[in-house]
Amino acid sequence: MDVRKVLVVEDSPTMRQLIVFALKRIRGLKISEANDGVDGLKKLSADTFDLILTDINMPIMDGLKLVSMVRNDPRYKEVPIVVITTEGAVEDRERALALGANEYITKPIQTTTILDTVKRLLA
Repeated sequence: MDVRKVLVVEDSPTMRQLIVFALKRIRGLKISEANDGVDGLKKLSADTFDLILTDINMPIMDGLKLVSMVRNDPRYKEVPIVVITTEGAVEDRERALALGANEYITKPIQTTTILDTVKRLLA
């Protein structure tokens, strides 16, 4: 069975734990965690990932900056990115998608929403 690698970038330990806990239900996933965009980029430069989940509101580097930097990296041009955020405004969603995010999930998140989205993007 193929191991798929997922990077979860989220500054809230509680939220990160919740997402990781949900993802552990999917067999064959190797999950890495980063606590902000800069940490996320470090992990991305050290390893390859099949999917990235990121928050928008984070210190140092926010999720939108991370999405645009990932999209400008040839190695990660095709990697699906899921934005998970409290920002429910239409313009936030449009900005994230315009920068290259594949999906936009607003908090409070439903475990099933995350699982369905991740399964679909990794299919």
